[in-house]
Amino acid sequence: MSNVPNILTMLRFAMVPAYLFVYFSDIPGKNYWAIAIVLLAGLTDVLDGYIARKYQLVTQMGIMLDPLADKLMMFAVFFTLFYSQKISFLAAGAIIFRDLAMILFGAVFHLQGKKTVPANFLGKLTTVLFYIVLLLLMTDLPIPAFSIWFVIGLSYFTTLIYFIRIKSIND
Repeated sequence: MSNVPNILTMLRFAMVPAYLFVYFSDIPGKNYWAIAIVLLAGLTDVLDGYIARKYQLVTQMGIMLDPLADKLMMFAVFFTLFYSQKISFLAAGAIIFRDLAMILFGAVFHLQGKKTVPANFLGKLTTVLFYIVLLLLMTDLPIPAFSIWFVIGLSYFTTLIYFIRIKSIND
């Protein structure tokens, strides 16, 4: 647990309540602080993955916790975007449902002693696209309405590939 990538992942867990605290606070410039926290979370995600692969510090715990930290941050951001009426209930529900399913199935696989797989390029691309769309929404910049649905659709496709990969390494 005490390797640098896992510590960065745990730091991302701490950023979720920090993000929510800042978002719902009366701090001047709270949107910019909230965006900074989301960007920092994204940066630590990239950094921990790079360090883990480069220095061969990939652990089963990291494989499990890294995507969970990402999903919790996404939950928080989607919740606040829904709360502020920047995305629809259907969009927020679609992604939260997908992420909850991935968390639950990942935990079940882990508890059953099955191997899980690290994120692949498509999963990483999906995360980057989510960050871009969410940050644009958070800054009130205009984006095409289909953008959020494109990324949600891509995330469901990525999930399908993830489950196919898990099935193939556990057969």
